[in-house]
Amino acid sequence: MTTLFLTDELHAGHQMDGHPERPRRVQRIVESLMETGVIGDLEVPATAEATLDDLKLVHAPAYVDEICAFDPGEATYMIGNDTYLNSSSLRAARLAAGAARQATDAVLDGSVDNAFCAVRPPGHHAEVAAPMGFCFFNSVAIAAAAALSRPDVERVAILDIDVHHCNGTVDIFKDRPEVLVCSSFQDNFYPGRYLDYENDHVLNTPLAAGSTGADFRQGIEARWWQRIDAFNADLILLSAGFDAHLEDDISALRLGDEDYAWFIRELRAFAATATDGRLVSVLEGGYSEDVLGRVVPDHAAVLAGAA
Repeated sequence: MTTLFLTDELHAGHQMDGHPERPRRVQRIVESLMETGVIGDLEVPATAEATLDDLKLVHAPAYVDEICAFDPGEATYMIGNDTYLNSSSLRAARLAAGAARQATDAVLDGSVDNAFCAVRPPGHHAEVAAPMGFCFFNSVAIAAAAALSRPDVERVAILDIDVHHCNGTVDIFKDRPEVLVCSSFQDNFYPGRYLDYENDHVLNTPLAAGSTGADFRQGIEARWWQRIDAFNADLILLSAGFDAHLEDDISALRLGDEDYAWFIRELRAFAATATDGRLVSVLEGGYSEDVLGRVVPDHAAVLAGAA
């Protein structure tokens, strides 16, 4: 089993004083992978930056051109809801999107079995023509669109376990039935867009505030596996948010370490038969460094077949 691990030190340049989406998130993940020895089970190449054409696979060309041309100098600007930009932010965001595409290409080419991308800023709130929720470019959506441009890929399933609903991913693919979007999230919570939107290829699984890991598992087992299996995807992309954890004070869900361990083991086993193992996991939220330091090494080890 070969698992690709993509990250970049340049993600740290995107920072805002006091903001929960901070460089230490990814830095702690890398440290924990080294401390636990899991890094030795992973293939760790350099990360490629997304091109403008990559970004325009899912985002409006005018939006991409405008945001990529913006020069904040030495200042920090708020350009969307809770979304701030400094001189290093767009480079970090393009590296995050580029990692998701690079990992997807490697998995589809067969050079690796699966992949995990520890990247920031996150992407799943970024809509066709709008940044929001800490997100500039929708990395997972870009990876999905790139995969679908290949002749050997007809359908892609995107699973999102972040505590926040993936409004951006739904906005991008709401009229594209070749992409199945499954989202588990805290109900009546940020961002309040597309929470009730559902059709044959968009499956929302809301959880009430205070819900536990047992509630999360029940929702996944009752609604996801059978639907994903029937969809017959060629590739599964995971928006891996870890902010529904009971120790993450950004939310009111109460998942534990064991629930994230259960999910990635179930998903890897499911993907082994459903997509011949083709699975790419991309970091979204997760704001407790302690949680990330415990949960992510297990996540990566399971992907690598080492746990």
